[in-house]
Amino acid sequence: MSEPGIGLTTPPAGYSDWLTDLKGRIHTAQQRATLAVNRELVLLYWQIGHDILTCQAEQGWGSKVIDRLAQDLRAAFPNMKGFSPRNLKYMRAFAEAWPDPEFVQEVLAQLPWYHHLALLDKLPGPETRRWYIAQAIENNWSRNSLVVHIENRLLEHSGKAVSNFESPPNLPSIEQIARELAAH
Repeated sequence: MSEPGIGLTTPPAGYSDWLTDLKGRIHTAQQRATLAVNRELVLLYWQIGHDILTCQAEQGWGSKVIDRLAQDLRAAFPNMKGFSPRNLKYMRAFAEAWPDPEFVQEVLAQLPWYHHLALLDKLPGPETRRWYIAQAIENNWSRNSLVVHIENRLLEHSGKAVSNFESPPNLPSIEQIARELAAH
């Protein structure tokens, strides 16, 4: 049903170009907002994981504290997802895998949380993960694309696989990845 007084009249000169530009700006703003929310969520999850690691190391808390924490957080934030014991264990593993907060903030926060879960589940170590992280960011891979590339062993097929041969692979360091991403 159309609003009264608005007919399908010919738009004024320049209207079509302006509308196209406006739609583009709205879409860009939506994407930036989504990326900002994702970044904050990844940083929050890293901080929670880091706190769990710290408390377990310094205060001798056992693994049962994660079950208790999950219950308490879900009670405090009933409308918020992400505080299951399983996800809290992922947060801990994420912080353990990436102890450098700068790298998490500058590089890892560019990928959604579920990308990180796939990287943790499917790859054995940081060097291999770094390569896939760089590729996922550079090529804007979805989580499914990332998983397919990991399962198809793209790194090995690209001739850049980690091996025991004399010349080490030329994988980017954390600093190189951060510099390259900052330049874009």
